[in-house]
Amino acid sequence: MRERSSVGDLVSCLRGELNRYSPGEKLPSSRALVDRFRASPVTVSRAIAQLAAEGLVVTRPGSGAYRAQPRADAPPPGDTSWQEVSLSGDGDPAVVPRTVDASGVLATLAAPATGVVEFNGGYLHSSLQPERALAAALARAGRRPGAWGRPPTDGLTELRAWFAREIGPALTAADVLITAGGQSALATALRALGPPGAPVLVESPTYPGMLAVARATGLRPVPVPVDTDGVRPELLAAAFRATGARVFVCQPLFQNPTGAVLAPARRSEVVRIAREAGAFVIEDDFARRLVHDDAGPLPRPLAADDPDGVVVHVCSLTKVTSPSLRVGALAARGPVLERLRAIQVVDSFFVPRPLQEAALELVGTPAWGRHLRSLSAELRARRTAMAVALRRDLPALALPHIPAGGGSLWVGLPDAGAGTDESAMVSAALRAGVAIAPGRPYFCAEPPAPHVRLSYAAVAGTAGIAEGVRRLRTAWGSALGEPAANLRA
Repeated sequence: MRERSSVGDLVSCLRGELNRYSPGEKLPSSRALVDRFRASPVTVSRAIAQLAAEGLVVTRPGSGAYRAQPRADAPPPGDTSWQEVSLSGDGDPAVVPRTVDASGVLATLAAPATGVVEFNGGYLHSSLQPERALAAALARAGRRPGAWGRPPTDGLTELRAWFAREIGPALTAADVLITAGGQSALATALRALGPPGAPVLVESPTYPGMLAVARATGLRPVPVPVDTDGVRPELLAAAFRATGARVFVCQPLFQNPTGAVLAPARRSEVVRIAREAGAFVIEDDFARRLVHDDAGPLPRPLAADDPDGVVVHVCSLTKVTSPSLRVGALAARGPVLERLRAIQVVDSFFVPRPLQEAALELVGTPAWGRHLRSLSAELRARRTAMAVALRRDLPALALPHIPAGGGSLWVGLPDAGAGTDESAMVSAALRAGVAIAPGRPYFCAEPPAPHVRLSYAAVAGTAGIAEGVRRLRTAWGSALGEPAANLRA
């Protein structure tokens, strides 16, 4: 059982038993709870802390946990209906309302219930995370002189220099800002480059988190279709002409969700087209360190071959390590860097120094290289296992591209006329015990066809993938109204 699930289960059990104790009465000891529920001491400690946070128990160091005194009745809720009017717009019809829709992001962040196979996840399974190396790096970082002091607002110089070397030899530490992960970097870049109401060109399909940030900033996403070689330059040029946009957001390497890599002939074309339009390219290089060991040499980032400052580069250590190591980078050249810096300072001041120090410790050890090599092999094995299982058990689903990097497959469904659609498939899958991400949130306009996104990085291993596909076959039969045994034909 996963730790986060077992903590929730234990909290539910203990919450239901609290009425057995009088206010102020002592609960069983942590050791007794460990023995009774066959849980780890960490699980018990977290469960008690959760109950204390809810005000149901009081902990006394060295003594134990006690049932808290009953709380006074909560006051009746107020009337917040006025907020609906206030939030509906700015009163200016020329201003695009800044709606915030996080549903596409939450589809990959929501933790499924215990026993559900997590094909919807957006991060590495804990078994793929370098937990020991992270713990050791954080411990060493905490002992560094000044580790808990205020860092430079741009980030530690050594960490900025490391990111600059990773991006390309033409960049220096002076071109890099340290950010609180890739999502924060994208938000900063979009706010810096696009005024509210302006169009922003995006790949179609693309990452829902970026679409959510763009819309929350007041920008209008405009789709530019991609194929297995990445964004189509002729359509990009046409979109710039039609909209007057000054920003294009691109994932040239292992694009999310399709896994496409921008073809060599298109790389310089994309930058040239943007330059001629007087526009910036935001390069989201999120998956470079999620490469599989059968990928071959990788192309350099677009920013590495961009002397004119067209490309604003975004990258992060989060995806390849842990959701909680929220350390990323923004790289840019020219006057735009000062605007990026100003927005980041206003928003967050700086990234916590202990996290930056821990990131430096991690990437400077032999454990970093070992982790990348191990992860590369593991992701390839999981990707292959999922592709083989889908083709064997669910041949009706389309796999237009098998990526050599990233952590998921983009799967096409037969159109609604074939008897099912995305929402029916997602619901049937959850009933069968597997969580999947619908394709609709990856499009900023009407999608051309139904899809689902299946993560192989968020699952414990190939056995979990096989079980998840088996359940998905059952769900597909349920959505179609056919027995699962008939679906291989």
